[in-house]
Amino acid sequence: MKDRYLDFVNSPFGASVARSIGLPQPIVLRRHAQGRPEFGGIAAIGAGPSPTLFEPLITLLTSIGMTSVAHESALGWLPVAARHGAMSGRFEPRSPGAAPNDRVQALIFDATGITDSTQLHALYSFFHDAIRSVAKSGRIVVLGRQPQSCTSPRAWTAQRALEGMTRSLGKEARGGISSNLVQVEPGADIEGALRFLLSPRSAYVSGQIVHIDTTPVTQPADWNQPLAGKRALVTGAARGIGAAIAQVLADRGAHVIGLDVPQAQDALDQTMLALEDAWPSQGAHTALVADIAAPEAPETIAAALLAVGGIDIVVHNAGITRDKTIAKMTEAAWDSVIDVNLSAQERIDDLLLDQNVLHAGGRIIGVSSISGIAGNLGQTNYATSKAGVIGRVQSMVEPLRARGITINAVAPGFIETQMTARIPLGLREAGRRMNSMSQGGQPVDVAETIVWLASPASAGITGNVVRVCGQSLIGA
Repeated sequence: MKDRYLDFVNSPFGASVARSIGLPQPIVLRRHAQGRPEFGGIAAIGAGPSPTLFEPLITLLTSIGMTSVAHESALGWLPVAARHGAMSGRFEPRSPGAAPNDRVQALIFDATGITDSTQLHALYSFFHDAIRSVAKSGRIVVLGRQPQSCTSPRAWTAQRALEGMTRSLGKEARGGISSNLVQVEPGADIEGALRFLLSPRSAYVSGQIVHIDTTPVTQPADWNQPLAGKRALVTGAARGIGAAIAQVLADRGAHVIGLDVPQAQDALDQTMLALEDAWPSQGAHTALVADIAAPEAPETIAAALLAVGGIDIVVHNAGITRDKTIAKMTEAAWDSVIDVNLSAQERIDDLLLDQNVLHAGGRIIGVSSISGIAGNLGQTNYATSKAGVIGRVQSMVEPLRARGITINAVAPGFIETQMTARIPLGLREAGRRMNSMSQGGQPVDVAETIVWLASPASAGITGNVVRVCGQSLIGA
């Protein structure tokens, strides 16, 4: 769906009009594109007292081709960079009139050593100096600890404060700049998360808190094909977000088994054929037709997956809406939405796990919604089902841990799809503009986030719900 306002304010005439009357000026976000480098440029490094992640940070920046500059708060950065033979220098705030290529592409702040509220001043010092230096579509990443893991109330308090700082930066930065907080357990592997959050693939992910535990990680042999040799099931794959998920999974090396209802078989076949045309070396991808709400669906799906040797990734994308206020909603409308969006996932997963169809070390990823976080007028059934998806993620972490299976969810905000195209114009424009990016997201934004969570490098990420909403003003 076309966002004509976005196109208008990014034209020379439209930009002039928007500036003269004070209209919002969202930029066209920088997303991943074939043949275009994902990384490069300068990362400015800041830190609180006793930072713990300089070693893995410099290794990462060196491997992705970014040059670092050290803010005065990061006292130990330059010796670490020198020890690794990495190019680095001292950060100088961008002066007025400096060329765009003098701007930094990322601000990274190591707050893992902050144990008292008085030490939060280091955040002010760094971001006060550096925020104006970030390029459009730049990245802000704060690294901290999960508050609940802190051994003292003061440390818990200070680490919890990072959430407000990070989310506020995302709202102040503008220009397509995202801001996210990564809570890192001591010894956890941060590379997979930072590769995603620093890249164009995370264009519409901002204001999020991601927790990484100490689960051992096997890094992909090829970061461009992290899912090579993996098989992925995507429900609701015929069109829209589901088709985008299938496409990005295939692009990253996975064999895709796309599932949809019989009524969507033609569209599903076309989606799977398009994957074969785009990546002929992968061979045929698989179309599987089934109604996930049917009583026999779990057995049908399990048998089909066992026939190809099982599955590594399950993406529960299929969902329906039957919108009415609860006073006007029929019993059938309530039951069908809960069944398709939530109960069917439980039944399918239970059988895939009982029969070991989902391999050890596998991934389960649900598609929730900001409606499941904030609620929505006329969507009590839908919001209930999507909140249930979040509950399932949180409740299944420990039962799945022994098998090395992670479970996470994405919660999309306003995404430009055929469904949102049917929303009345006024509500549609509100949905687009009421976020820090001042625009709707694209199906590929949801897909890229799912593929990141499906990667072998994300073994330490489980129980997370990542909103893909441009930091929507609705909800937490």
